[in-house]
Amino acid sequence: MKEENLIKEKSYKFALEIIELYKFLNYELKEFVLGKQLLKSGTSIGANIEEAQAAQSKKDFLAKMSIASKEARETLYWLKLLDDSDYLENYYNKDYLFAEINSIINILTKIVKTLTEEVK
Repeated sequence: MKEENLIKEKSYKFALEIIELYKFLNYELKEFVLGKQLLKSGTSIGANIEEAQAAQSKKDFLAKMSIASKEARETLYWLKLLDDSDYLENYYNKDYLFAEINSIINILTKIVKTLTEEVK
């Protein structure tokens, strides 16, 4: 499936950007708690997508992709929270992060919906 390769690529690049944001939050702003939450969920998206590649069945694949989708939504929550509390005010890549997480959510939603219909 074409979206699966795209989502693997996008989620990996996104995880790298999340790591950069984590460094910024940690070292520049001395913000540790929210940054750690963001790091966990933001890097977990791609990890679950990667794990899905070794799924033993379509149902197993769907389960892993569903977890990735939930992690993506959690990541959006942390990004919004950081932004609304002004931690991202001067972060150079803020717009990219929001655009990318929304794109990732949309792709994962499409994959999960399609697979849900197939598994039924």
